[in-house]
Amino acid sequence: MFDEGPSILVGPNGHGKTNLVEALVYLANLRSHRVSADAPLVRQGCEQAVVRAEIVHESRRLLAELAIVPGKSNKARLNRTDLKRPRELIGALKAIAFAPEDLALVRGEPSARRRYLDELLCSRYPRFAGVRADYERVLKQRNTLLRTAYLAKKTGGRGPGGAEMATLDAWDAHLASHGAELMAGRLALLDDLAEPVAKAHSRIADGRAEMTLTYESELGDGLTADREVLEARLAAALAGARSKEVERGSTLVGPHRDDLDLVLGTLPVKGYASHGETWSVALALRLGAFELLRADGTAPILILDDVFAELDATRRERLAEYAEAAPQTLITCAVAGDVPDRLTGARYDVWEGEVKRVL
Repeated sequence: MFDEGPSILVGPNGHGKTNLVEALVYLANLRSHRVSADAPLVRQGCEQAVVRAEIVHESRRLLAELAIVPGKSNKARLNRTDLKRPRELIGALKAIAFAPEDLALVRGEPSARRRYLDELLCSRYPRFAGVRADYERVLKQRNTLLRTAYLAKKTGGRGPGGAEMATLDAWDAHLASHGAELMAGRLALLDDLAEPVAKAHSRIADGRAEMTLTYESELGDGLTADREVLEARLAAALAGARSKEVERGSTLVGPHRDDLDLVLGTLPVKGYASHGETWSVALALRLGAFELLRADGTAPILILDDVFAELDATRRERLAEYAEAAPQTLITCAVAGDVPDRLTGARYDVWEGEVKRVL
């Protein structure tokens, strides 16, 4: 069992440090912070990987178990009771991880920022895992129908008939309903998240340019977390985009195409921020999320996966302050000297998949 406060795992690259913290991230979010598919999470030659953790909060103990089976449905248990769906496990463990891959939150595609919002939303309100799954299911079905219509026109066949269009109308209604609920959740989350992220950035960057977050959508500006209004606007946007969608064979409107716009002062971060500023913004996004969850009443585990070696001295110290104050922090590094001396918690050696406490 890891102690309260910082726990530092030291070992050469490739010996299992990231595997350990990745297992905790997957248990919390049902997604890896490192890879997008499940197959790389399972040892070569094995059919599945099993993650098992005992979670202690005050006097409450939970045993969470998850079997990761690539190509099949994962299986989850809580206190040795089978769950109907793995997503019912979300919320049992809360964790915020910061890793070098998080530079993609700033420099990468919108999908990385959407995933950031959705994982935080689901961690805060686990019911949104079902909302997101329902939206993705409807989107897949709708795209299949649009793709069929697109291929028919491309190959010279007749376009979609009346029955097919009626089916598309029904999928439009479902997409608008589920999409509006997901967007409303994201927008409400952003209202609460903006201040902790701005404060974290100011602390990390010594009060330089203010960081702001804006939700970007095909529906335009001035969006609020009113589900009924969002559903009506999304339905109208789908109707207006119908001809283009049939021509392209895919859904062009909806929360699957939205983005989180990151701004420092008056300039967008992407394309303008220096390397150091990019690290500060990525750190602020994760630390702001950590502070938001902690303010809700249950502090998440703060996971810092091989990041201290990437940061300059100032950012190392700022991050160390957060790690020191967090109720529980897991830190991985290849060289113990990369971690600031102020972090004096338990130390572990990691070698060929074995973890041994040394201090």
